[in-house]
Amino acid sequence: MVKKILLLQLLLLVAGYSVKAQISSSMSKAQISQMKVDDLSDDQIRQLVAQMKKNNVSYSQIDQYAAEKGISETEVAKLKDRMKQLNLDKELTGTSNSKYSSQNSDSTGRQYNDDSNGDTTAYYQERYRRIQNKETFEKEMKRRKIFGTELFSNQNLTFEPNLRMATPPNYRIAAQDELVIDVYGYSEVQHTLKVTPEGYVRIPNLGPVYVNGLTMEEARTRITKQLSVIYGGIKTGNTSVQVSLGNIRSIRVLLIGEIVRPGTYTLPSLATVANALYVSGGPNENGSFRTIKVVRNGQSIATFDLYDFLIHGDLTNNIVLQDQDIVKVEAYKMRVELLGEIKRPAIYEAIETETLQNILDFAGGYTDNSFRDIIKVFRVTNKAREVVNVQADEVATFKLKSGDKFYVDSILNRYTNRVTISGAVFHPGDYALEDDMTVGDLIKRADGVQEVAAMSRGIIRRLQEDFTPSIISFNVQDVINGKQKLNLKREDSVIIFSKLQIREQYLVKIDGEVIQPGYFNYGDSMHLEDLVLLAGGLKDAASLKHVEIARRIRTAGMYDSSDTRLAITQQFDINADLSDFPAAASFVLQPFDEIMIRRAPAYREQANIEMDGEVVYPGVYAINTKRERISDVIKRAGGLRPEASAEGAVLLRKTFVNESDSSLLLSKLQVFYNKLKDSTSVDKVRSAVEQKVQLLGIELEEILAHPGSKYDLLLEEGDVIKVPKKLQTVQLFGEVYFPKKVRFDKNFSFRNYVRGAGGFTAQALRRRSYIVYANGEVKSTRKALFFNSYPKVKPGAEIYVPSRPERKGMSAGTAVALGSGLASIALVIVTILNTVK
Repeated sequence: MVKKILLLQLLLLVAGYSVKAQISSSMSKAQISQMKVDDLSDDQIRQLVAQMKKNNVSYSQIDQYAAEKGISETEVAKLKDRMKQLNLDKELTGTSNSKYSSQNSDSTGRQYNDDSNGDTTAYYQERYRRIQNKETFEKEMKRRKIFGTELFSNQNLTFEPNLRMATPPNYRIAAQDELVIDVYGYSEVQHTLKVTPEGYVRIPNLGPVYVNGLTMEEARTRITKQLSVIYGGIKTGNTSVQVSLGNIRSIRVLLIGEIVRPGTYTLPSLATVANALYVSGGPNENGSFRTIKVVRNGQSIATFDLYDFLIHGDLTNNIVLQDQDIVKVEAYKMRVELLGEIKRPAIYEAIETETLQNILDFAGGYTDNSFRDIIKVFRVTNKAREVVNVQADEVATFKLKSGDKFYVDSILNRYTNRVTISGAVFHPGDYALEDDMTVGDLIKRADGVQEVAAMSRGIIRRLQEDFTPSIISFNVQDVINGKQKLNLKREDSVIIFSKLQIREQYLVKIDGEVIQPGYFNYGDSMHLEDLVLLAGGLKDAASLKHVEIARRIRTAGMYDSSDTRLAITQQFDINADLSDFPAAASFVLQPFDEIMIRRAPAYREQANIEMDGEVVYPGVYAINTKRERISDVIKRAGGLRPEASAEGAVLLRKTFVNESDSSLLLSKLQVFYNKLKDSTSVDKVRSAVEQKVQLLGIELEEILAHPGSKYDLLLEEGDVIKVPKKLQTVQLFGEVYFPKKVRFDKNFSFRNYVRGAGGFTAQALRRRSYIVYANGEVKSTRKALFFNSYPKVKPGAEIYVPSRPERKGMSAGTAVALGSGLASIALVIVTILNTVK
């Protein structure tokens, strides 16, 4: 089962799931390779295919991903067979990266026939060759650095033959081609004929016409001549004949030499050299991009240079292939690498007549940050390595050598005439250094200093001759007035400080009964009422008396150890409309003052409780007085209904508990939930309890009989009083043979109920039995001489019989250790007694 799960995770990675890190960290490559496809169910295979289709993964790419993870070819073949058995391979046809299938067509309907039975189609249409070990992976990485390889890995560039173009006039007709003969004019007829293996097309009412090896124009001429025998209007010009190509044939081309996947390929007859290179993966890491030969009938008829297309867009030598043509890729003779500040760093192939300038042109030229005076060359000689400096005027004539590495450095990240100004000026930034430019000139260029600028001191950060930093201070006001002149140097940085930046931020704080308490920015001449307005105004509960202001103690003199003050406090009264109050009008706030608006002593918000259950008018009630009790609110609720159970009433009161205490409380109150199942909604009670409330057992019968007694509790905000219906059952839990809920009978005792549940079990701890009553009260069993005195059973009660604690016998090791200890003690005692004698 574990192997099945691991294999499924690996296959989901093929479909695009990003679990690569998890798989690699949880199991080794050897473990992955041992996974079996036979362990996967049909549903898992369908799920895999659906995910692959969603992520546009082709059927042929399974080999590549599986090889990267070490899955054997046998298991991959089994996976493909399972897909074919379930007819799932067809669902991935639309997402395949295949360029040629056994029967291809385009939007015009033109097709070509593939007589290779599709055995090698999936193989040569893969965009990447499979990477099976570290050595081939490194070769692949090196190959990708070679300029031009992106043609064979770019999914947006397919080099698929254009089947929608007009048939080229020099196209040679051969067997399996389809000709469309259209006769129009005085006579109207159309024939679609296929060229036989012998090279003939059989025209109805005329006979066979040999067309093998003819161009389209030659074939049209010959067919027109033959048709003129039966259509006289052709000779007089009243009837015309048009011959075009319908479905085209397939050809077989051999690709040899330094090819990623050499072999014989079946292509459409309109395929060119570039098409053949693409389906074979292109030149390998040793293949030439400049010398690609087409051999026909033993003669080299063309040499294709891919750089002509890449650099100049020239496809002149990209000729159309014919059946049995051979495309041979030679090994490269010279390659050089270009690095650094150029537009396309890569490995470039060169021919003997080309120079470094040609390679720079291939790379798109220099970048904007390149240092062009000298290009460094790292060259391999017959005995060692050497470095060559190429001057700018030598680039056009510098001869190349295979293996050269050219490095174009970048210019220095420094300026020749830059000065900088920052801080409290209107336009900070970089400026050009002019002749005899001073700090005052630079401030004028920056449009002057801001109003908040600190005018007494500014600084210049300057680099000395050895580029160590130094600081030069100046008076900003004197520099602006021209009293002080400081000449600037290259890379000087002038800083004008703001008075707001070189001091602690001035804030004032207001707290208490305001709408938006917190910190606010201080402003000169700020009064108490101003800060109240900034805080959104007073709350309804705010007191207008004794508004307190606390102020920091600031002493400019010597330290006085006898001064024990921590703050200066003053109190003021304010008006409700925040108009100036005589006592506070002259008091101006200072930075870091803290204001407290207190609650009015007589202010009270409404406090509510809830009556629920079997009362005449259940609902929410406001507490009228501080002395209001449970009996008072029950009277206001109309009293109890006839079916109410006073002895089962409970009170839920808010409490303050942490999260761990809350979970413990909920578990304890499960008993109370069981009790309420006969009468009240458990969900409502659970919601109340989860809001951190506490269950209080009350004696409602005593409360109603003796209002104001010790049982009649004072009410608090948020209290919930619940009165259930009359309870008629008793529930048994714990060590009885048949725990169940039974009907209450006032004539039954504790032991009668236990006997009704089958009696005590052998593990029952009878003397610890207890009862939880409907109102939450708990009573336990007492011991009377040698007998157990069980509590009285009431309606809605729950009887709990705990089990005896499990006693573990002494293990063999413990017995041996205990025996050894006792023997040692006995030996000590005997020794002491012998010594005394």
